Amino acid sequence: MDTQIALSALSALSHEPRLAAFRELVQAGAKGLSVGALRERLDLPPATLTAHLNGLRVAGLVEDEREGRVIRVRANYSQMNALIAYLTENCCAGETPCGPGAVCSSST
Repeated sequence: MDTQIALSALSALSHEPRLAAFRELVQAGAKGLSVGALRERLDLPPATLTAHLNGLRVAGLVEDEREGRVIRVRANYSQMNALIAYLTENCCAGETPCGPGAVCSSST
């Protein structure tokens, strides 16, 4: 992952409502959520949610699809995994494999 793409993703996630929206979409799985269902879960005004979703879209963290009159939003898991890989690629000086829950043997 390019550094600028990582910065864009981290910047998008640095806002509490965007992080909450992204976490809801990750939890929803591949099926995603309709914008209306996501709005209800987050208790945000429609225009506010739209602005936050646009920030996540620009960062490549979410994708949407129109299903008739409904817009379904999904987390972009490949982008999320690429960001995690970018953040951990040099973890523990490459001595041990890293991933969620890994503990660096050289940490104190």
